[in-house]
Formats: sequence, structure tokens, C-alpha cells
Amino acid sequence: MFVSASTECFPDLPLRDCMEKLVDLEFSAVDMTLDENSHHLRPSDVVNNLQHAIDICHDTQRLVISNFRLLSSAQGNDRYHEYEAICKLAKAVKVSSITIPSGEFGTPFNEEVEHLREMVAISATEGIVTSMHTHVGCLSQDCDTIQVLCDNVKGLGITLDPSHFICREDGPKSYDKVLKYVRHAYLRDTRKDAMHVRVGQGEVEYGRLIQQFEQIGYNRALTVHMPPLPDTDQMAEMRKIRLLLESLL
Repeated sequence: MFVSASTECFPDLPLRDCMEKLVDLEFSAVDMTLDENSHHLRPSDVVNNLQHAIDICHDTQRLVISNFRLLSSAQGNDRYHEYEAICKLAKAVKVSSITIPSGEFGTPFNEEVEHLREMVAISATEGIVTSMHTHVGCLSQDCDTIQVLCDNVKGLGITLDPSHFICREDGPKSYDKVLKYVRHAYLRDTRKDAMHVRVGQGEVEYGRLIQQFEQIGYNRALTVHMPPLPDTDQMAEMRKIRLLLESLL
């Protein structure tokens, strides 16, 4: 396992400046979010000019790209055309993992299965693993649903986000039963009443989580995924969580 950091930790900076911040903080890997509403690389940029997107991803200040996170606004078949381009980008820059959202809570189950099967089939042609983000408000908020989806969509994994099992209206839930599907992980400190709090003020059991990952043979990124908090020194917070995670590895 190794520690990575999301570009969403510095959402207001240009992408190159974001990379420079992560290098200054002594991270060695970056998780790059492709969001149509961001200041960074957008999915439409990849579709419109794949080579330019490849060039951008090669200019990472020596950071290894550990994963792409896709936040798309494409609809219908355009989603799959866009995902084909993003998988081509991932293959070209040697990124083996892409995180996608699952359908919003209430999405018909069969419709979601067919959608995920198509996404996994597209990524498989390029040798890329597709994982759905475990997220409150989505089908992936529920472990039983995650299990059925992963069992029905061969090759689908999850990006485990423990915060979404701690801070939720129906109370904290265990995610132990879906650990076998984990292909990526997002981490921040969380309380039952707050999705994101300062490092050390939350209830995420990082040591226990890393032990669980070791037991399932997980050897990929532990990604710091925490946008800035108001009136907080983001650089100091990022440094604290990196040192904490590295001390446990």
C-alpha cells in the first residue's frame, strides 16, 4: 500500500499548481478527478482532444497517477463514448483504476446493472478496473446492494470511502462484508455528525482499516480525499494525514 492524494484537495488551484502543492507535501502519487465542473482536466477535454489530455497527465511533477475519478454530466450513450476516451487516456498514461459513481438512490436495479456492465466491458478492453464509489445517497450506500451489484457485474470493484459508512442519517454501518470488492480507497477524518473534520477529531480507525486491507491482500493506494475546510490550514492538515497514514504502513 502507498499514500496518494486527490486533486480535489486543492480544487481552486490550477492543476499544475495543485501538483506542485502535493510535491511540496511529499506525496508521491496523485488521484486525478475528471469533473466537468472543475478547474482541472474535464471529461469533455479528454473526448475533444485525447492527445492533449495525455500530455497534461504526463506533466505531473513526477507524481504517479494512482487513479482517475470520473464525475460526468454526459447522458445516454454519450456516457459510454466518453468512458471509452477516458479508458484510452488511462491506458496511455498507465493508470489501471477508474472510480465512477453508482446510480442515485432509487435508480431501478436492472437499469444500474446494465449500465455498470457496459462501463466494465469498456474498461476491460483497455485492461482498466472500474470501481464504484461507496457514497451516501447512491445505490452504493448499502452493503447488501453493493454485494448484489458486484456479484451481477463481473469485474466490478468498489472504491471504499469509510466516511460514508460513519456519517449517515440511519447511523453508522459496517462495511466489512464488502471488503473483498475493494479496488481503491478514499480517506478523510469523519464524525457521525460531520462528513469531514480536522485530522484527529474524527472516528475513522485507520489502523484497523489498514489491517483489514492487509488481510485481503490490498496493495494499492490509500488516497487522501479531503477538500479544504473553512478557517483551516489545508497544507498542515494534508501533512498530518500523510504522516499518520505512512506511520501505519
